[in-house]
Amino acid sequence: MEVRDPGLQPERTTLAWRRTLISLVVVDLFIWRSWLTSEPSNGNVVAGLPGLDYQGICALVAAAATIVLASVVWVRSRQLHVGNSAASARLVLVSTLAVMGLGATAIAAIALGG
Repeated sequence: MEVRDPGLQPERTTLAWRRTLISLVVVDLFIWRSWLTSEPSNGNVVAGLPGLDYQGICALVAAAATIVLASVVWVRSRQLHVGNSAASARLVLVSTLAVMGLGATAIAAIALGG
């Protein structure tokens, strides 16, 4: 059986994931800035916690999604380091859901901030 040589493709993919993560961290920082600079509102307080309005929830979800994506990038880098060239379906699903969550959070932060 012939062993397939993946060449530099796995390394390029990992670098692309890292660039994507950096851009998502920037989006996350914009969401946090939007929350921290917004006017405190008494009508949108969630669960009776002061300072936690809908912008705050968006900021927390964005931070969680960014942490999940950073973990995915780290796990995938470790997999490539040991020679596992195929990403698991679970890893792809988790990263897809995290990116979709961060995108939805960014849209919600923009809609609620304006």
